Formats: sequence, C-alpha cells, structure tokens
Amino acid sequence: MSRIVYLNGEYIPEEEAKVSIFDRGFVMGDAVYEVTCVLDGKLTDFEGHMARLARSLKELAITCDISRDEWLEIHRKLVAENGLELGGVYLQITRGNAGDRDFHYPPAGTPPTVVLYTQEQPHMLDGPKVEKGVKVISVPDLRWHRRDIKTVQLLWASMSKMAAEAAGKDDAWFVEDGFVTEGSSNNCYIVKGNTIITRPLSNDILHGITRASLFRMCAEHQIKIEERAFTIAEAQEADEAFYTSASAFVMPIVEVDGVALSGGKPGPVAKRLREIYIDEARKAAI
Repeated sequence: MSRIVYLNGEYIPEEEAKVSIFDRGFVMGDAVYEVTCVLDGKLTDFEGHMARLARSLKELAITCDISRDEWLEIHRKLVAENGLELGGVYLQITRGNAGDRDFHYPPAGTPPTVVLYTQEQPHMLDGPKVEKGVKVISVPDLRWHRRDIKTVQLLWASMSKMAAEAAGKDDAWFVEDGFVTEGSSNNCYIVKGNTIITRPLSNDILHGITRASLFRMCAEHQIKIEERAFTIAEAQEADEAFYTSASAFVMPIVEVDGVALSGGKPGPVAKRLREIYIDEARKAAI
C-alpha cells in the first residue's frame, strides 16, 4: 500500500505526486525543511519545529501562509492516513515554480511548493546503534555559512556520511578552524566529569530542536551544560560523547577518529539522557 502524501493542499497517493522540473527546490536547492518525530502516533517537539520553520522561511524571504493550526492538522491527518506509530513527518517548502530556470527569484505572488510525507522508523527506540553506540570520523566543514537555516542543501552532509560509511564508521563530525561545529545531521556533545560541553548557538550550527529540549531537561535535572567549542583531541580525551537529533533523540558515541570513549560502550550520561528525553517527549507529545 502506497503512502498518502500532502502536495499543495491535496492528500494523494505518493505515486501521483508530481513537482515541476522548474521548481526552485529542484533547480536551485531553494527550499527549507523540517522533520517532526512521531512517537506512539503523536508528534513530539511540534512547537519547536514550527518556530524554526517560520524562522527559516523568514531568513530566506519565502512566503508561506499556512498557519500553525493548519500545519498541525496536516501533520495529524498524514499520521492517521498512514497509520504511523513510530517515525517522522517530513515537511519541505520551496520558493515555488518560476516557469523556467532563472537565478532571479520568481515574481511576487508565486505560490510556494509545499510537500509533506511520513517515514516509518521501526528501530527508532532500539536497534544496534542504540545498544552499541556509534563511531564517527572528522571531516572539514565545507558547507555555506548559514547553517542555522534548515535548508535542503545537504550534499556535503550526504557525502560526509558516505565517507564515514566507506571508512567503516557510522557518521561524521564537521571541523572548522580546528573546532567541531556539529555532526552531519545532528548536534554533538562531549562529557567531562559532571559537565556536558557543546558548541553555542550561532550561524555556524543548526539550532537543534532536540538540543533545546535537552537543555530544558538538563536544567530540570540539575545537569550542568557548558556552551563552548571543543576540538577533536579534546573529544578523544572526554569521558563520553553523544549527539542529538529529532530522529535519533540522544545517541551515544563510542569512538572519535579511531579513539574509543567510555571503554567503547555507551556512557552512563548519554544513556540516562536518552531515557529522560524519550520519557519527557512521550508525555508532551500531541
């Protein structure tokens, strides 16, 4: 059975969904996206994703008049139509169809292209990576310098994930000017003693929604967080490490550039934070 997807106001089977070859998202990568996690058929961190979506649209001057309540209705309908219990809802908005390839923006009033679809992730809560942790390599950060905008410009992230796979590892950390910025699709952290260390927010990294929730939960549980940049060498000397994302929650990291952390097993802080996050996310899901 094919998925039901949302395309410009219509709910249709995925094989019937068509987008113009002149769409700005296709020819220019001129688009933003969000992925909202679904736990037990409910949406997690929805308000945070909608706030970041609005910010991304504003930063790129893309107009989309769909309201928060309308977004919620669309998300819930797709979850229900596809019987999704565990996974995510992908949302993408492009600047629309300009009618031809042109570096200039389309004329004012050109409607955006809006696409949403569901993705099942049956091993989101368990699986080998959760049990064993992940291993990462470092790569140069060659992306543009507005990483705080969640655009579909993901080629370097994709290439870096493939480089990690070719090296027999799971993911990549980006390094710029000697310091770790973030993971290929996540925010990253190290743990030293009783302190979690992670890079502060700026245009250099994505303002993670799971990151924000984790900060709030750490404050509630009196867990100290220090916001500062760290190096690969410092990470290799840390007690443990982990990353956060909407689809992975809190994922333990057990190796950085060939150096094992926490005895090559998921550390206690990462495991505890994962438990806290999933529990709190379930309680707050809508």
